[in-house]
Amino acid sequence: MRDFARSDSAAVQEQLDRLARLSVPDGRLGLGTIRALLERLGNPHHHLPPVLHVAGTNGKGSTCAFLRAMLEAQGHTVHVTTSPHLVRYNERIRVAGKLVEDDRLAALLAQVLDAGEGLNPSFFEVTIAAGFTEFARVPADACVVEVGLGGRFDATNVIERPAACGIAALGIDHERFLLAPEKDVPQRPLARIAFEKAGIAKPGRPLVTLHYADEAATEIERIAEERTAILAMRGRDWTSSALGNVLHYSDSHGELHLPVPSMVGAHQAENAALAIAMLRHQSLIPIAEEAIVSGLRNAHWPARLQRLRPGPLTREHEVWLDGGHNPSAGAALAQHFEGQRLHLILGMLKNKDPAAIIRPLAGNLASITAVPVPDHEFHSPQDFGKGTGAAESVPEALEALPKGSLPVLIAGSLYLAGEVLRLNGEYPD
Repeated sequence: MRDFARSDSAAVQEQLDRLARLSVPDGRLGLGTIRALLERLGNPHHHLPPVLHVAGTNGKGSTCAFLRAMLEAQGHTVHVTTSPHLVRYNERIRVAGKLVEDDRLAALLAQVLDAGEGLNPSFFEVTIAAGFTEFARVPADACVVEVGLGGRFDATNVIERPAACGIAALGIDHERFLLAPEKDVPQRPLARIAFEKAGIAKPGRPLVTLHYADEAATEIERIAEERTAILAMRGRDWTSSALGNVLHYSDSHGELHLPVPSMVGAHQAENAALAIAMLRHQSLIPIAEEAIVSGLRNAHWPARLQRLRPGPLTREHEVWLDGGHNPSAGAALAQHFEGQRLHLILGMLKNKDPAAIIRPLAGNLASITAVPVPDHEFHSPQDFGKGTGAAESVPEALEALPKGSLPVLIAGSLYLAGEVLRLNGEYPD
């Protein structure tokens, strides 16, 4: 599987075609290649503004969105790198508040790909090197960096002295990579996931986390102590709860009574609280309560329980879009749609659990329609169980549903979500 990328810019597409030809030896581990690539580029990661580094199985992208919104509300200029992109590759690199422009992106990718000759870097390593190169060149007050996969061996983990690191919700995902057999690592799955995510911890720097099951919490505590990171764990060092329209937050600095996030889903209160805790447990980037409030109200993150606007795709339907593809995401969807009947249009990559979304939503489903995930290997309708319908595309699936009767949820893959946004003309900006 590759992170396919296309562009309307011929100059950008030329470089994206070069990216698509990259291949990485299966099973390659370590940060050696990204370090070598960055050294050829002048080690831009040593010259970044204060970095907020976020790992996690679910919610890390939303946490980054809250961080960005809060920092910008404070008046800070912010660089951001997240993945994957939904519609345009440019979404991965946000420079001083704006998506990187096509002309600059083409030059940047050419520079990094040329520098990587002979190193065989991956798609993601090139992307991170490009982002860090631009972030070091353009002045800003802060940098928000989302981990791509895991943490310990993720290309972003070359960051040496972040303002703070954070770990969002944990769950089982990317088993082929994160649970691959290896000596001297935890054997229980959730403990191993925690071990990989906590690999971003840095000496003397805050490591801010949510509350986890005992085996995961114990592993994170062990890694933090081993690396002399300053652990700030929810339930021990800070607390939060959402009651009605109020998000209650408290830590050693005091209590805050804030509005709940405008982003849809009860789980967003946890992601928002993690962002708040990261900002309040670091000392390099000033933040005020007013900026936190503004960020809670204004943060947005596409394809995470997103209600689509009326458009070419939705027409007469009430359509919700979510890129969730693992059991934790399924549980969050079930919580949001509790007691509500809906139609599910589902497209999932072949390497994902086909029951991850269906099982939690089983009591809600009026129908299930399986669709392809463009440019990827995907599950067939038979993989989702008896009674699952099939359509060649999302538009075909929507056309076959009764108009306006029940809400429609499109879920199962961020790659599918990107195609849906493109078809409806809702391009992330």
